[in-house]
Amino acid sequence: MSYYDYNPERPLRGAGGPPSLDAQTEAGLRAHIQRVYGYMAGGLALTGIVAYAAAASGFYQAIAGTPLIWLVMLAPLGFVLVLSFLIQRMSAETAMLLFALYAAVMGLSLGGIFLVFTGASIARVFFITAATFGIMSLYGYTTRSDLSDFGAFLMMGLIGIVIASLVNIFIGSSALQFVISIIGVIVFVGLTAYDTQRIKQMYLDTDSREIAGKKAVLGALVLYLDFINLFMMLMQLFGQRRDS
Repeated sequence: MSYYDYNPERPLRGAGGPPSLDAQTEAGLRAHIQRVYGYMAGGLALTGIVAYAAAASGFYQAIAGTPLIWLVMLAPLGFVLVLSFLIQRMSAETAMLLFALYAAVMGLSLGGIFLVFTGASIARVFFITAATFGIMSLYGYTTRSDLSDFGAFLMMGLIGIVIASLVNIFIGSSALQFVISIIGVIVFVGLTAYDTQRIKQMYLDTDSREIAGKKAVLGALVLYLDFINLFMMLMQLFGQRRDS
């Protein structure tokens, strides 16, 4: 059970479109969303700094040819599972610390992009990702349409991407990677809007400060994953390789 199911008896805001909120609740919701975005932005900044430092210092190259690289690549998944399923048992401060550690480890695992792609193309794709993410997240926050019906389709698409990516590790097909990237962009663009609306729906002004803090961390994690995955899919499509 994920933290989104922490209180299954609560009403879902936004079912059939967001209801009208009083001024106090609206202010609390805005503060909560700003907190989520703040945590997410901090995580992205930490990831970028660690990724660049790992490549520039030669540390990533040093571990790339050793079994340690598998630990680095798989460690982020472990952090995600711990945060998603065990956050109820930890304090908000511990959850925030784990999120920061996760962002740093993710940065280490992404250090290779600075060796494969040019700095100019990385910057260009980052700004494309940020603009796309911002537009879709704003849509998810402001739309009165209920996006929950699309959630199942998006999750099916995500599962398909994971399976196809695992298969492509062994066959190394550039055509399959192109298809995966196209579908991945569509899926993560949709998930950005869907997850933003879901985070908004999970907000309750009656939550304690501790529960609200945990929800903010988990919301930041979800949007962080949407951003990172969208960025990586766009890098596959528009990134300029150093050897090209």
